[in-house]
Amino acid sequence: MSGVLLWVVNPKENATSLLSLMPRIGSPKRSKFCSRLSFSPGIIAYSGAVAHPPRSSEERVYEVVLKQAALVREQRRPKEKALDFDQRIEGSDGMTNRDLLNEAYDRCGEVCAEYAKTFYLGTLLMTPERRRAVWAIYVWCRRTDELVDGPNASYITPKALDRWEKRLTDLFEGRPYDMYDAALSDTVTKYPVDIQPFKDMVEGMRLDLRKSRYQNFDELYLYCYYVAGTVGLMSVPVMGIAPESKASTETVYNAALALGIANQLTNILRDVGEDARRGRIYLPQDELAQAGLSDDDIFRGKVTDKWQSFMKGQIKRARMFFDEAEKGVAELNSASRWPVWASLLLYRQILDAIEANGYDNFTKRAYVGKAKKLVSLPIAYGRAIIGPSKLTEQLVAR
Repeated sequence: MSGVLLWVVNPKENATSLLSLMPRIGSPKRSKFCSRLSFSPGIIAYSGAVAHPPRSSEERVYEVVLKQAALVREQRRPKEKALDFDQRIEGSDGMTNRDLLNEAYDRCGEVCAEYAKTFYLGTLLMTPERRRAVWAIYVWCRRTDELVDGPNASYITPKALDRWEKRLTDLFEGRPYDMYDAALSDTVTKYPVDIQPFKDMVEGMRLDLRKSRYQNFDELYLYCYYVAGTVGLMSVPVMGIAPESKASTETVYNAALALGIANQLTNILRDVGEDARRGRIYLPQDELAQAGLSDDDIFRGKVTDKWQSFMKGQIKRARMFFDEAEKGVAELNSASRWPVWASLLLYRQILDAIEANGYDNFTKRAYVGKAKKLVSLPIAYGRAIIGPSKLTEQLVAR
């Protein structure tokens, strides 16, 4: 049950599947763009974020955060590109690799516009290069999410995810399999984007194949990082940090991570009933027990005093992560703030909707109506135009 999409937008809001974007897991059929590019089979090692089990999940994830922050400070980029962009493609009416790459980015933008309308409108305020990069990351995340949540999820195996991870490695090395891969492959040559968060997201998909219960919040935190927190780490290098920001790079990355965690916790609380019908419970088992609840209570789907009390605690935790995330959004480059603010404010209101439904997330789906969305947009814009230091001071003083 992953919820990924550039910090806070949930790709499952639109139930229409991306059948045309689904990866060919077996033997990928490469497009004209990739006709002369080679790839080879193989299996990549599991995520480095889980290399030392004795440590807490937060400690393991923080190591990844530090690495990503260091890359941004160094502005490290690959030294060379794999393609000659001015080379003409045989049988393509004189089109060059560059023409096809531009088309690939445009296609990514169309997908973003269809499945994340509010966020897409916000990306139009970014510089052309940044918004194209954001679209490319979005499409990869959505395709990855659909591996386990899409219409073909029942056919996905661990080996298929291994091949998807190998495909990821190839595109980072300049060997894309199709147009959408090519857009991301180009993006990672322009920004200090590291492969680790992408690999960790694939690890989150593996968890969904083999795990349907989480014993405590430490386990759940790691899952939330894999499927949503990773998106913040992917996108910060593209979003950029405001030149006038006094915050450390690590602080901004921690806030991006917090927003992903908040987003996924919100998904979990909204979708309790839906997940239960699939035999899944994404709530800490030890906290359920402490509240006098069990899996059977969730499968019965009855709102009781115990359930309401439990939900209040879970919502409070999610809001704490949103509070932490807000501090980081204020530090982003001015052109990148509005889409993130809009998404954050809209998504946070889902928690309000759960409360308004009397904590019945078994039979009622919490959502934000169009009127509230329209009201949130100017509020988000107002926050976006305030400088980092002033807004951070306001948030801390609240």
